[in-house]
Amino acid sequence: MEINTIPEAFQTKLRLAVLSALLTGTKSFKELKEITSATDGNLGIQLNKLSELQYLTIEKAFVNNKPLTTYTITEFGRAQFKEYVELLESLLSNSIDK
Repeated sequence: MEINTIPEAFQTKLRLAVLSALLTGTKSFKELKEITSATDGNLGIQLNKLSELQYLTIEKAFVNNKPLTTYTITEFGRAQFKEYVELLESLLSNSIDK
């Protein structure tokens, strides 16, 4: 990954917050909403976009007759996130060395 090829998954604050939150494990929509302070609509759109980009999976189930949607970062998403962080670390170390 290079500075001019940063994937769109990392180009918004909300997408970064969602992916960061999912690094620690599966989260429900409600949990992600609390973590990010996003509106339902905006969060839903960004979660769907990250799913389309294959950064996370969406699982829908019923718990006590209530719908529950959970989100999990994919191995691809985790690898891309790691590569993104490594790019940032490289940029920082290069700027400090100069």
